[in-house]
Parts: sequence; structure tokens; C-alpha cells
Amino acid sequence: MMNTVNGSPDMVQEVPAWGAVIAMTLGVFGLVTAEFLPASLLTPMASDLFITEGMAGQAVSATAIFAVVASLLTATVTRKIDRRYVLLGFSVLLIISNVLVAFAPNFILLLAGRVLLGIALGGFWTMAAATVIRLVPESNVPRALAIMFSGVSAATIFAAPLGSYLGGLIGWRDVFLLASLLGVLTLVVQFATLPSIPPRGRATLGTLIAVMNRPRMKFGLFVLVLIFTGHFALFTYVRPFLENVTGVATAGISGILLGFGIANFIGTHLAGSLIGRSLRLTLALMPLAMGLAGLGMVSFEGVVPTALFVVIWGMAFGGVPVAWSTWITRSVPDEAESGGGLMVATIQVAIAMGAAAGGLVYDITGALGVFSIAALILLVAGLAVSVGLRTDSAS
Repeated sequence: MMNTVNGSPDMVQEVPAWGAVIAMTLGVFGLVTAEFLPASLLTPMASDLFITEGMAGQAVSATAIFAVVASLLTATVTRKIDRRYVLLGFSVLLIISNVLVAFAPNFILLLAGRVLLGIALGGFWTMAAATVIRLVPESNVPRALAIMFSGVSAATIFAAPLGSYLGGLIGWRDVFLLASLLGVLTLVVQFATLPSIPPRGRATLGTLIAVMNRPRMKFGLFVLVLIFTGHFALFTYVRPFLENVTGVATAGISGILLGFGIANFIGTHLAGSLIGRSLRLTLALMPLAMGLAGLGMVSFEGVVPTALFVVIWGMAFGGVPVAWSTWITRSVPDEAESGGGLMVATIQVAIAMGAAAGGLVYDITGALGVFSIAALILLVAGLAVSVGLRTDSAS
């Protein structure tokens, strides 16, 4: 694959643009941080806006719904625009989103801010990998992608625990203002380092539809929906669970969420070794471990057992994106990019379902009911992978 940045489509990117890769990493970190913040601030957000925690969780659903739309339409709608300007536009949306949420006087403006974040999130992820591989020579692509995806791990480690800690000190609104400053930093670095990246290819929805209609993809995407629905039903309502069921104080919540993030980072790297031995085992083991951890949190009382199960859950989830990205490239090697786009859209649909359904269940049964149902969904997903998912190359 030839990497084009400046000039004609036939030019090869000979000198790696590492500054631009760092700028893309900052974009990932800023967007994922903003996406994860409500998980650690849901209780004070709901209280301040005079809404239920279940309703506040619907703001997460709104982000995911519009991320789905953006992930499917961005390439087509922006097919004639320089990728540099499209990416800068998403950073502007990130800033506006966080500012809107920080100053939201009611649920409607909170929702509007999260909608803008969804558009930025879905659009950015659709273009992220395709952009990075055009910023460096082909031999540097693995390293460049690893650098960019480290932004996800960093956000997972810091966003939730730091958001919870700072929320207790300065309030949830100022936390979102700080997130907007992170967006400003991202915009400045991207403006300074991203080169002109002319659009390439003819993006249509036809290829996505054709790939989605392959029988193997339908089953795999269905299982992926189960996994991310279960996970985000847990993750969105983890703070209310820790506060209301386990009785953990704010400082303790920050520590537990930090443990989740560190375990997630470790799990991401462990997954590589497991995949080398058996991709199918890895795909099945992750949701099974997450489901068992969820049931453990429901079944055992006390801060220490809960913290241990949260760590197991975080470590297992860390391997999910790595394993499923590998499955995509093996299952549809001829259309790996389209398969990846479908994966992004599917995950966002699942996030919306998990947060929305979790909110409804939470308002009826509380956090205990949410965690019980989510754990069962994850166990079903793990069993489905074990029984019916093929991991060899498609013909």
C-alpha cells in the first residue's frame, strides 16, 4: 500500500510524520476521555440537573447513536474534502461538545453536547487508521498504529478515575471544561503537524452492505453487539453500583476505576499472546471472564472482592478490541477496511443499547439488576463464540 500525504496519489510517504501521528493520538485520547467521563460523573450530573441517573445515562446512548451515523456516512459525505480539514473539524466539535456539557442548564443541552461528541467520535474513528497509514512509510505502519491506539489505553486508565477524583474536588462541570482544554491542545497540535491529506478512492455504502450481508459477519457482529451491550451496561452504571450497592466513597471509586484502567492496559497486551495460541479461545474467554466478574460483583459483598472483580473485568475487556480486530482481518481479508467500519458502527450501536437498556433497568431495579442482566448477556456471548464462531479465513 502506498502512503500519500502531499502531492499526487502516487507519491510515497518516505519520511514518517511522527508529529502528525502524535496529533492523531491526542485526538484519540481527547475523544475517548470525553466519551468515558459520564461513567465516573453520572451521579453528580444527575443530581445537579434534577434528573434520574438512568436519564443521565441516556446521554451516553445519544453519543453512541450519532457515532454510528457518523461512522457510516463520514467517508461518503467528506469524500471530496482534504482529510486534514475534516480531522480539524472533528476536534472543533470535541471542544464545543465539552463546553456545551459544562454549561448545560438542563438535560436538553447536555444531550446536544453529547450528540456533537458522537458525530466527532464516529467520524474520527472511521478515518483514524486510514489516515495514520498515510503519514508514515509502510514499514512504520505497525508502530504508528500502536502509538495512536495507546491513546485509548491512556484514556481508559486516566479518564474515569481522574474524572471521579477531580469531580469531587472541583465539580463535574469544571471537569468537562478541562476536557475542552484538552480538545484545544489537540486542535493546536493537529493544526501545526497534520499535512494536507487529499481524499482517495470512491467511498460508497454499497461495499459496507455487501460485507455486512456475509453470513459469517452477521453472526460475528451479533456476538459483538452482545459483548459491548453487556460491557457498557456495566460501565455506564459502575459508579452508582459502587456507591449504592458496595458503599464505596468517592476516593475509593477513583482508586477502583484506576485499577480497572491499569488492568485494561495489561489485558490489551496479554491478548496478543493469547491470540497467537488460539484466536477462538481468546474471543470466547474475554466475555466469559467479564460475565463471571459481573456475577461476582453481584454475589459477593465488600469493597475488596468488588475491586478484585473490577480488575478481572477490566483485564478481560482490554483484550476484546484486539481480538475482534484480528477476527475481522481474518474473516474478510479482502475487505478489512469495510469490516473495520462495520465493527465501529456495531460497537456504537451496542454502546447505545447498553446505556439505554441499562438506564431503563436501573430506574426499575437499581444497579444490582443492571449488573445481573449485563453479566448474563456477557456469558451468553462467550458461549455463542465457543459454539458457533469460525475464526479461519473466509473463502
